[in-house]
Amino acid sequence: MAARSKADIREEVWRHLESSGLAAFPRPVRGRIPNFQGSSHAATRLLGLQEFRAAQTVKCNPDAPQRNARFLTLEARKTLLVPTPRLRSGLFNRIVPPPGATKEMLRRCATSQGVKDYSVPVGLDGKAQVDLVVVGSVAVSEKGWRIGKGEGYADMEYAMMVSMGAVQEDTPVVTIVHDCQVLDIAEELLGDHDLTVDYILTPTRIIQTNCKRPKPQGILWHKVSSEMLGKIPILKTLRSREKQAGKDVTLQDEQPALANTKRGTISNKKVMAANPQAQAAPVGEPHVENDPENPKFEGSDTISTVFVGNLPGSLRVSELKSALRELQVVPVGLKWQGAQHRAFLHYRDQGAAHRAVSSLQGLSLGGNALRVELAKSHRSKGQGGINGHE
Repeated sequence: MAARSKADIREEVWRHLESSGLAAFPRPVRGRIPNFQGSSHAATRLLGLQEFRAAQTVKCNPDAPQRNARFLTLEARKTLLVPTPRLRSGLFNRIVPPPGATKEMLRRCATSQGVKDYSVPVGLDGKAQVDLVVVGSVAVSEKGWRIGKGEGYADMEYAMMVSMGAVQEDTPVVTIVHDCQVLDIAEELLGDHDLTVDYILTPTRIIQTNCKRPKPQGILWHKVSSEMLGKIPILKTLRSREKQAGKDVTLQDEQPALANTKRGTISNKKVMAANPQAQAAPVGEPHVENDPENPKFEGSDTISTVFVGNLPGSLRVSELKSALRELQVVPVGLKWQGAQHRAFLHYRDQGAAHRAVSSLQGLSLGGNALRVELAKSHRSKGQGGINGHE
């Protein structure tokens, strides 16, 4: 039996938190770093960590379950850095409470609105030195393996901090979760861009993972798409700096696999998975092709299409893309028909399509076992439909 995928584990945690009554605002927790009953108490365990007491600067993610961690950092008069949402406007905001702030004001500064109202951006030249990193998780193992919500921003934030010199190899990483989020996770699910954790704080205990797996050593440019580079302006600056320092900053969609295509005429969306073996960091939206019958992209022959059916009505296209990334079968095009509970995945060649069918067989999303078929092989000329699915 195949090991559970990251997507399977996420679904399991989200479903359990909701069904057991452990989920807390904002609801539903599905698709989020989930808040849970007892998150505030779990965060107070930071006070028992020597690493927290010694830290002058703490970087903490902006999600709801870490709100009390942000408050405790401010209350201890430490510098609090919070990543900007989706890294759209730089990397960090430094929270600056008003002079003489009361405890109630500090609590307000620790909320998502307070982060917006009482912060100043920290640029690349801010020389930030982070002493402790607090990240959110959907699931984590006692060995320190971590699964986020699937978008890769925590991994990217850490990699960018390495690139800036803001963290060192021994900078401790802490996550705050409910006990039910501590699960066995197969190490083979981890990529070299995945962040591991040193401490897990739950409502009942502190777990020191003694994790020996190296943390990311910086930005893996071959896993960054041009699309992502466009969405995260600070990445461009970091890339320019590393290029000047003589590092290889070739992007995912600039790999040699594209040497025989008309790279200049193909959008980044269409080539985001031209290297199907790459275990991608977050990438942009796949091209949505309007004609699943006979999709063609510039610089390619007619490509192979995979039909995915029995998609749950609540599933979002972003969640399907996340599962495809984790399975390393990202298509060059995707036609989403959520209302019909199906999607068409376009691959540049039959080999990639066969790999996708093989990888997706037996996968469950949202409690539904997916129906997966190589659509093109079922289509005869002149018949119009793809395997009868109109």
